[in-house]
Amino acid sequence: MAAQITRKRTGELLRGLFGALNEAPEGLPASTALRQLEARVPATTFEEGQFPGGGRRYDKIVRFATIDCVKAGWLAKQKGVWTVTEAGQQAYQTYTDPETFYRQAVKLYHVWKASQPRSPADAGSGTQSDDMGSVEDAAVEQSSGVTFEQAYEQAWGEIERYLHAMGPYDFQHLVADLLKAMGYHIAWVSPPGKDGGVDVVAHNDPLGTRPPSIKVQVKRVAQRVTLDGVKAFAAVLDDDNVGLFVSAGGFTKDADEYARSHAKRRITLVNLEQLVDLWIEFYTRLEDTARRRLPLTPIHFLKLDA
Repeated sequence: MAAQITRKRTGELLRGLFGALNEAPEGLPASTALRQLEARVPATTFEEGQFPGGGRRYDKIVRFATIDCVKAGWLAKQKGVWTVTEAGQQAYQTYTDPETFYRQAVKLYHVWKASQPRSPADAGSGTQSDDMGSVEDAAVEQSSGVTFEQAYEQAWGEIERYLHAMGPYDFQHLVADLLKAMGYHIAWVSPPGKDGGVDVVAHNDPLGTRPPSIKVQVKRVAQRVTLDGVKAFAAVLDDDNVGLFVSAGGFTKDADEYARSHAKRRITLVNLEQLVDLWIEFYTRLEDTARRRLPLTPIHFLKLDA
C-alpha cells in the first residue's frame, strides 16, 4: 500500500500547494492551504485513509513533504501560516515536472541536513533515499515534527480566536498591562467613549518628565489597518511623542512601509503575532490580574527533526 505514495505523486501535491499559496502572497493558514490544495488535487481513496499513528494520510503526507521545502528555503511557516518564499517561487517556475520539483526539495534538505551538527543518533538518518518509492515510511519516522507543527497551529489558532473575541476595552488594558511589565509607566487608559485616536499613554519614568511619551492606539478588529489609518494616528503625535499602533488584524503593506519611513512621527506597528510574542517574553513580569487576561502555559514536545 505504501508504494501508492510516490515521489511523483508527492511532487503533484506540493506543486498544487505552491500554486494555491502563490495566489496568496501574504500566506494562508495551513488548514486553509490544505483545503485549497485538495480542491486542486483531490485525494485518492488510499490518501483518504488513516496514516500510521493516526490522522488522515493526505494531510500527513503533504505536511511531511513541506519539511523538505522549508529546509530548502522554499516555504516559510509562521504561527501556522504558510508562505512561499522568493526562492520557492523561482523553484516553482524552474522545476515544472512534479517529480523533479520534489527531488530538488529533498536534495536541498540533505544539503541543509549535512550542515547541521550531527549526533550518534543521527547516523543513517535522513528524510528519504533516492531509490525510495514512497514517502510514507519516512514520514512515520518524522511524524513527531508534524505532530508538533499541528499542535502549534491549534494552540495559535485558539489564542488568536480568544483575542479577537476579547472586548475592545479589555484588549486596551491587555496592551497597557504588557507595557507595564516591559517597564513603562502607564499614565492613562482610555475609558469607553471617544478617545481622540489615543487609547493608552505611557511614560519612561513615573512622573512622565523624561521624553518621549508614548501614545498608543489599539485596534482589536480583524481587518488590516490601512495607510489612511496609520496617517490619522501620526497626526495626533507631536515632537515629544512616539507612537505605538497595536492592531489585532495587522497592517497593509503600504501602512507598514509608511511607518518605517516616516522619521518625523516615529511609529512602531505591532501585529497580533508580535503582541503575543511579547506577552510570552514578559509573562513572568506580568501582575496576576494581567495574566488572567491571557493565561498561557508552555507544553513540551519531543521533536526529533531539527
